Amino acid sequence: MTDTPEIRSDVWSEWLLRRRLGDDPAFGETVRAQVERFADRVLDAARLAPGMKLADIGTGEGVIAFRAIERIGPTLSVVLTDVSAPMLRHAAALASQRQVQSQCAFLCCPADKLGGIADASVDVVTTRAVLAYVADKGAALREFHRVLKPGGRISIAEPILQDEAFLATALRTRIETEGVHAQDRFLPLLHRWKAAQYPDTQGKIASNPLVNYSERNLFDLVRGAEFVDIHLELHIDMLPSIIQSWEVFLHTSPHPWAPTPGVILEEQFTVEEREFFEKIMRPIVESLKPSR
Repeated sequence: MTDTPEIRSDVWSEWLLRRRLGDDPAFGETVRAQVERFADRVLDAARLAPGMKLADIGTGEGVIAFRAIERIGPTLSVVLTDVSAPMLRHAAALASQRQVQSQCAFLCCPADKLGGIADASVDVVTTRAVLAYVADKGAALREFHRVLKPGGRISIAEPILQDEAFLATALRTRIETEGVHAQDRFLPLLHRWKAAQYPDTQGKIASNPLVNYSERNLFDLVRGAEFVDIHLELHIDMLPSIIQSWEVFLHTSPHPWAPTPGVILEEQFTVEEREFFEKIMRPIVESLKPSR
Protein backbone atom coordinates (compact mmCIF):
# COMPACT_ATOMS: atom_id res chain seq x y z
CA MET A 1 0.00 0.00 0.00
CA THR A 2 1.43 3.37 -1.03
CA ASP A 3 0.96 6.49 1.05
CA THR A 4 -0.74 9.53 -0.42
CA PRO A 5 -1.27 12.87 1.34
CA GLU A 6 -5.05 12.85 0.98
CA ILE A 7 -5.44 9.62 2.92
CA ARG A 8 -2.54 9.93 5.34
CA SER A 9 -4.97 10.08 8.27
CA ASP A 10 -8.70 10.08 8.91
CA VAL A 11 -11.04 10.26 11.89
CA TRP A 12 -10.48 6.58 12.68
CA SER A 13 -6.69 6.55 12.53
CA GLU A 14 -6.43 9.90 14.30
CA TRP A 15 -8.48 8.53 17.20
CA LEU A 16 -6.97 5.04 17.36
CA LEU A 17 -3.38 6.20 17.17
CA ARG A 18 -3.63 9.54 19.04
CA ARG A 19 -6.77 10.72 20.82
CA ARG A 20 -7.65 7.33 22.32
CA LEU A 21 -4.18 7.29 23.84
CA GLY A 22 -4.26 10.86 25.16
CA ASP A 23 -0.97 11.63 23.40
CA ASP A 24 0.67 9.98 26.42
CA PRO A 25 2.93 6.91 25.96
CA ALA A 26 2.34 5.50 29.46
CA PHE A 27 -1.43 5.89 29.20
CA GLY A 28 -1.24 4.41 25.71
CA GLU A 29 0.28 1.24 27.12
CA THR A 30 -2.57 1.01 29.65
CA VAL A 31 -5.16 1.39 26.88
CA ARG A 32 -3.48 -1.23 24.70
CA ALA A 33 -3.37 -3.70 27.60
CA GLN A 34 -7.10 -3.16 28.13
CA VAL A 35 -7.82 -3.67 24.42
CA GLU A 36 -5.78 -6.88 24.41
CA ARG A 37 -7.90 -8.27 27.24
CA PHE A 38 -11.05 -7.69 25.20
CA ALA A 39 -9.39 -9.20 22.12
CA ASP A 40 -8.50 -12.31 24.10
CA ARG A 41 -12.14 -12.72 25.17
CA VAL A 42 -13.14 -12.58 21.51
CA LEU A 43 -10.53 -15.16 20.55
CA ASP A 44 -11.43 -17.47 23.43
CA ALA A 45 -14.98 -17.64 22.08
CA ALA A 46 -13.84 -17.90 18.44
CA ARG A 47 -12.33 -21.36 19.02
CA LEU A 48 -9.89 -21.10 16.14
CA ALA A 49 -7.93 -24.13 15.00
CA PRO A 50 -4.99 -24.77 12.65
CA GLY A 51 -5.82 -24.42 8.98
CA MET A 52 -8.76 -22.08 9.50
CA LYS A 53 -9.46 -18.76 7.81
CA LEU A 54 -10.44 -15.77 9.96
CA ALA A 55 -12.09 -12.54 8.84
CA ASP A 56 -11.30 -9.78 11.32
CA ILE A 57 -13.77 -7.04 10.47
CA GLY A 58 -12.89 -3.46 11.41
CA THR A 59 -9.44 -4.65 12.30
CA GLY A 60 -7.98 -1.27 13.29
CA GLU A 61 -4.44 -1.97 14.46
CA GLY A 62 -4.96 -5.68 13.81
CA VAL A 63 -4.94 -6.64 17.49
CA ILE A 64 -7.32 -9.59 17.12
CA ALA A 65 -5.77 -10.75 13.86
CA PHE A 66 -2.20 -10.76 15.14
CA ARG A 67 -3.07 -12.33 18.48
CA ALA A 68 -4.95 -15.03 16.58
CA ILE A 69 -1.85 -15.76 14.50
CA GLU A 70 0.23 -15.88 17.69
CA ARG A 71 -2.18 -18.46 19.12
CA ILE A 72 -2.64 -20.68 16.08
CA GLY A 73 0.56 -20.30 14.12
CA PRO A 74 1.49 -20.25 10.43
CA THR A 75 -1.47 -22.29 9.13
CA LEU A 76 -4.03 -19.62 10.05
CA SER A 77 -4.94 -17.18 7.30
CA VAL A 78 -6.58 -13.86 8.09
CA VAL A 79 -8.52 -11.31 6.09
CA LEU A 80 -8.21 -7.92 7.79
CA THR A 81 -10.88 -5.43 6.74
CA ASP A 82 -11.36 -1.81 7.73
CA VAL A 83 -13.20 1.22 6.45
CA SER A 84 -10.02 3.25 7.09
CA ALA A 85 -7.28 3.04 4.48
CA PRO A 86 -4.72 4.63 6.85
CA MET A 87 -5.44 1.99 9.50
CA LEU A 88 -5.09 -0.81 6.94
CA ARG A 89 -1.71 0.60 5.92
CA HIS A 90 -0.74 0.72 9.59
CA ALA A 91 -1.86 -2.89 10.11
CA ALA A 92 -0.01 -3.99 6.98
CA ALA A 93 3.18 -2.38 8.28
CA LEU A 94 2.75 -4.21 11.60
CA ALA A 95 2.21 -7.50 9.75
CA SER A 96 5.48 -6.94 7.92
CA GLN A 97 7.30 -6.16 11.17
CA ARG A 98 5.91 -9.37 12.68
CA GLN A 99 6.82 -11.30 9.52
CA VAL A 100 3.27 -12.63 9.14
CA GLN A 101 2.33 -10.71 5.99
CA SER A 102 2.06 -13.95 3.99
CA GLN A 103 -0.82 -15.00 6.25
CA CYS A 104 -2.68 -11.72 5.86
CA ALA A 105 -4.91 -10.17 3.20
CA PHE A 106 -6.12 -6.57 3.54
CA LEU A 107 -9.48 -5.28 2.32
CA CYS A 108 -10.69 -1.67 2.59
CA CYS A 109 -14.46 -1.75 2.98
CA PRO A 110 -17.26 -1.06 5.50
CA ALA A 111 -18.52 -3.89 7.68
CA ASP A 112 -21.86 -4.04 5.90
CA LYS A 113 -20.33 -4.36 2.42
CA LEU A 114 -17.88 -7.24 2.36
CA GLY A 115 -18.07 -7.84 -1.38
CA GLY A 116 -14.36 -8.61 -1.54
CA ILE A 117 -14.89 -11.76 0.56
CA ALA A 118 -16.49 -14.70 -1.23
CA ASP A 119 -19.57 -16.53 0.01
CA ALA A 120 -18.91 -19.35 2.48
CA SER A 121 -15.15 -18.75 2.45
CA VAL A 122 -14.15 -18.13 6.10
CA ASP A 123 -14.44 -20.18 9.28
CA VAL A 124 -14.75 -17.37 11.83
CA VAL A 125 -15.70 -13.68 11.78
CA THR A 126 -14.54 -11.43 14.63
CA THR A 127 -15.18 -7.83 15.62
CA ARG A 128 -14.30 -5.64 18.57
CA ALA A 129 -16.09 -2.28 18.86
CA VAL A 130 -17.03 -2.24 15.17
CA LEU A 131 -20.79 -2.71 14.88
CA ALA A 132 -21.18 0.20 17.30
CA TYR A 133 -20.26 2.54 14.43
CA VAL A 134 -22.32 0.83 11.72
CA ALA A 135 -25.71 2.38 10.99
CA ASP A 136 -27.18 -0.79 9.48
CA LYS A 137 -26.02 -3.42 11.93
CA GLY A 138 -28.43 -5.98 10.51
CA ALA A 139 -26.84 -5.64 7.06
CA ALA A 140 -23.37 -6.15 8.54
CA LEU A 141 -24.47 -9.27 10.40
CA ARG A 142 -26.07 -10.66 7.24
CA GLU A 143 -22.74 -10.11 5.49
CA PHE A 144 -20.98 -11.98 8.27
CA HIS A 145 -23.43 -14.86 7.78
CA ARG A 146 -22.88 -14.82 4.01
CA VAL A 147 -19.09 -15.13 4.13
CA LEU A 148 -19.07 -17.92 6.74
CA LYS A 149 -18.72 -21.55 5.79
CA PRO A 150 -21.47 -23.91 6.97
CA GLY A 151 -20.88 -24.39 10.68
CA GLY A 152 -18.80 -21.21 10.92
CA ARG A 153 -19.27 -18.73 13.72
CA ILE A 154 -18.93 -15.13 14.77
CA SER A 155 -17.30 -13.87 17.94
CA ILE A 156 -17.92 -10.20 18.62
CA ALA A 157 -17.42 -7.76 21.50
CA GLU A 158 -19.34 -4.50 21.29
CA PRO A 159 -19.66 -1.60 23.77
CA ILE A 160 -23.11 -0.67 25.06
CA LEU A 161 -22.99 3.10 25.50
CA GLN A 162 -26.65 3.99 25.89
CA ASP A 163 -26.18 4.95 29.53
CA GLU A 164 -23.78 7.74 28.55
CA ALA A 165 -26.41 9.22 26.23
CA PHE A 166 -29.13 8.71 28.84
CA LEU A 167 -27.00 10.68 31.34
CA ALA A 168 -26.55 13.54 28.87
CA THR A 169 -30.30 13.52 28.21
CA ALA A 170 -31.14 13.48 31.93
CA LEU A 171 -28.85 16.45 32.54
CA ARG A 172 -30.50 18.38 29.72
CA THR A 173 -33.99 17.53 31.00
CA ARG A 174 -33.15 18.60 34.54
CA ILE A 175 -31.73 21.93 33.40
CA GLU A 176 -34.69 22.63 31.12
CA THR A 177 -37.36 21.66 33.67
CA GLU A 178 -35.83 22.90 36.90
CA GLY A 179 -33.65 25.73 35.70
CA VAL A 180 -30.16 26.48 36.99
CA HIS A 181 -29.77 27.68 40.56
CA ALA A 182 -26.74 29.55 41.85
CA GLN A 183 -25.51 26.50 43.75
CA ASP A 184 -25.77 24.39 40.58
CA ARG A 185 -23.32 26.35 38.42
CA PHE A 186 -21.47 23.15 37.60
CA LEU A 187 -24.53 21.32 36.23
CA PRO A 188 -24.84 23.12 32.86
CA LEU A 189 -21.08 22.83 32.37
CA LEU A 190 -21.26 19.10 33.03
CA HIS A 191 -24.10 18.85 30.51
CA ARG A 192 -22.20 20.88 27.92
CA TRP A 193 -19.22 18.52 28.18
CA LYS A 194 -21.34 15.36 28.03
CA ALA A 195 -23.55 16.65 25.20
CA ALA A 196 -20.47 17.39 23.09
CA GLN A 197 -19.53 13.70 23.26
CA TYR A 198 -22.91 11.92 23.37
CA PRO A 199 -26.44 12.66 22.08
CA ASP A 200 -28.62 14.44 24.63
CA THR A 201 -32.16 14.03 23.22
CA GLN A 202 -34.26 10.97 22.42
CA GLY A 203 -34.28 11.94 18.76
CA LYS A 204 -30.51 12.23 18.60
CA ILE A 205 -30.11 8.92 20.43
CA ALA A 206 -32.42 7.16 17.97
CA SER A 207 -30.39 8.36 14.98
CA ASN A 208 -26.92 7.66 16.41
CA PRO A 209 -25.63 4.11 15.80
CA LEU A 210 -23.25 4.35 18.74
CA VAL A 211 -26.02 4.58 21.34
CA ASN A 212 -29.29 3.53 19.70
CA TYR A 213 -29.03 -0.14 20.66
CA SER A 214 -28.86 -2.29 23.78
CA GLU A 215 -27.48 -5.77 24.31
CA ARG A 216 -30.97 -7.16 23.71
CA ASN A 217 -31.23 -5.28 20.42
CA LEU A 218 -27.87 -6.72 19.41
CA PHE A 219 -29.04 -10.24 20.29
CA ASP A 220 -32.18 -9.77 18.19
CA LEU A 221 -30.13 -8.48 15.25
CA VAL A 222 -27.87 -11.53 15.37
CA ARG A 223 -30.90 -13.81 15.46
CA GLY A 224 -32.46 -11.87 12.58
CA ALA A 225 -29.35 -12.56 10.49
CA GLU A 226 -30.20 -16.30 10.79
CA PHE A 227 -27.50 -17.27 13.24
CA VAL A 228 -28.31 -20.11 15.62
CA ASP A 229 -26.85 -21.31 18.94
CA ILE A 230 -26.39 -17.71 20.03
CA HIS A 231 -24.67 -16.96 23.32
CA LEU A 232 -24.55 -13.42 24.71
CA GLU A 233 -22.59 -12.28 27.75
CA LEU A 234 -23.15 -8.84 29.27
CA HIS A 235 -20.03 -7.73 31.15
CA ILE A 236 -20.46 -4.87 33.62
CA ASP A 237 -17.15 -4.20 35.30
CA MET A 238 -16.94 -1.47 37.93
CA LEU A 239 -13.27 -0.48 38.00
CA PRO A 240 -11.29 2.68 38.76
CA SER A 241 -10.88 4.97 35.79
CA ILE A 242 -7.67 4.41 33.87
CA ILE A 243 -7.49 8.20 33.35
CA GLN A 244 -5.62 9.52 36.37
CA SER A 245 -3.92 12.59 34.88
CA TRP A 246 -5.56 15.92 34.08
CA GLU A 247 -3.44 16.25 30.94
CA VAL A 248 -4.53 12.82 29.72
CA PHE A 249 -8.14 13.70 30.53
CA LEU A 250 -7.88 16.84 28.41
CA HIS A 251 -6.36 15.05 25.43
CA THR A 252 -8.32 11.80 25.20
CA SER A 253 -11.84 11.09 23.98
CA PRO A 254 -14.14 8.07 24.43
CA HIS A 255 -14.84 7.39 20.74
CA PRO A 256 -13.79 8.69 17.30
CA TRP A 257 -16.75 11.05 16.91
CA ALA A 258 -16.18 12.75 20.28
CA PRO A 259 -13.99 15.83 20.73
CA THR A 260 -11.55 15.80 23.61
CA PRO A 261 -12.42 17.71 26.80
CA GLY A 262 -9.58 20.08 25.98
CA VAL A 263 -11.21 20.98 22.65
CA ILE A 264 -14.64 21.28 24.28
CA LEU A 265 -13.32 23.61 26.98
CA GLU A 266 -11.47 25.74 24.44
CA GLU A 267 -14.34 26.04 21.97
CA GLN A 268 -17.47 26.00 24.13
CA PHE A 269 -16.44 27.46 27.52
CA THR A 270 -15.46 30.94 28.58
CA VAL A 271 -12.20 31.41 30.46
CA GLU A 272 -14.12 31.70 33.75
CA GLU A 273 -16.14 28.57 32.97
CA ARG A 274 -12.97 26.64 32.14
CA GLU A 275 -11.39 27.63 35.42
CA PHE A 276 -14.50 26.68 37.39
CA PHE A 277 -14.86 23.35 35.54
CA GLU A 278 -11.23 22.48 36.22
CA LYS A 279 -11.57 23.45 39.89
CA ILE A 280 -14.33 20.85 40.29
CA MET A 281 -13.19 18.14 37.87
CA ARG A 282 -9.42 18.06 38.26
CA PRO A 283 -9.44 16.76 41.87
CA ILE A 284 -11.92 14.06 40.81
CA VAL A 285 -9.77 12.96 37.88
CA GLU A 286 -6.55 12.98 39.90
CA SER A 287 -8.00 11.42 43.05
CA LEU A 288 -7.32 7.97 41.65
CA LYS A 289 -3.59 8.46 41.25
CA PRO A 290 -1.61 5.73 43.01
CA SER A 291 -0.29 6.88 46.36
CA ARG A 292 3.46 7.47 46.41
